[in-house]
Formats: sequence, structure tokens, C-alpha cells
Amino acid sequence: MLKKEEAVLVLIDIQGKLAQVVEESALVVGNIATMVQGAKLLELPILWLEQYPKGLGPTDERVAEHLTDEKPIEKITFSAYDTEEFVQALQQTGRKKILLAGIEAHICVYQTAAQLLENGYEVEVLADCVSSRTASNREVGIQKMMQLGAQVTSVEMALFEMQQVAKGDTFKAISKLVK
Repeated sequence: MLKKEEAVLVLIDIQGKLAQVVEESALVVGNIATMVQGAKLLELPILWLEQYPKGLGPTDERVAEHLTDEKPIEKITFSAYDTEEFVQALQQTGRKKILLAGIEAHICVYQTAAQLLENGYEVEVLADCVSSRTASNREVGIQKMMQLGAQVTSVEMALFEMQQVAKGDTFKAISKLVK
């Protein structure tokens, strides 16, 4: 069971032209923006990564506009776990359940998930928040993460699972977000 006190949202490389050319780009980026807003309502820590921003560009504005309190962690490794600053930030959260979103599903998201799992973290891939340039690579990425032991969820499923009760201001705010 996903609990908000145990979870951290990890955002991988939702940047520049790449964010615009992945399969179902507008839908995926919109879902990630929704997830970020929901994570903030539930007070989850958010770790935000950018792959070589000088070359790939900044995080898509539709997502970045909701990350004004966070600072991106720059990386040049495919797996975020190979970047020391990320590992330290993750350890500082004290949380072991990772909600994973970003691009590309079969490269950076997959390699990050693999190393998180190897290092004792539980990974839940937000299937509607990951993509690749081709649908087949997205599917292979998700399949391989599942084979390694990752769970699969969606924005709406994860937010309501962490919310647990259908009452209160946070519930109302999350309901508005996902409608």
C-alpha cells in the first residue's frame, strides 16, 4: 500500500525538445504536472532531475511552473542513482518508496528504477507519466522495470491511494486536479 509518509516523487529529464517529441507528449507532460501538484498537496518530497540541461534544455515549463520551491539536480548519467547529489538528496528524505515519472522510459527511467531496486528501494512507475520517442520503447521500458520488481500505478490511482479518505480539503483539491 502506498502511503504519503513513505513516498517520494522522482522526476526524470522532462526537458526541452525531447519532452515534445516523446509518444503522447502533451498527455504525459500534463499528467506529470498534475502529479507534481498532487504530490505538493500531499506534502511529498520531490526530487527533480535534468539530464545535461545545457544540451537538452530546461524542464518543460508546464512542469517547472509547479516546482518553484525545488531546484533541479543536474546529471550526465543515465541512471539518477549514479549521480551522488541525487543519492544524498534521496537518503535525506528517509523514504523508501519511489514514485517514478519522466523520460525516456527505456533509458533513464529504466536505469534509475533498476538501480533503486538494487539498492533496497520500492519503485512504483507512474505509467501515465513515462514515455519514450516510440511506443514500443516505452512498453519495453515498463515491462523490464516490472520484471525487475517495480510496481506500476497511475496518477489518479497513486494520489487517491495516498489520500486514503474521501473527505477534507486535500481530497477536494486532488479531486479537482484529476477531473
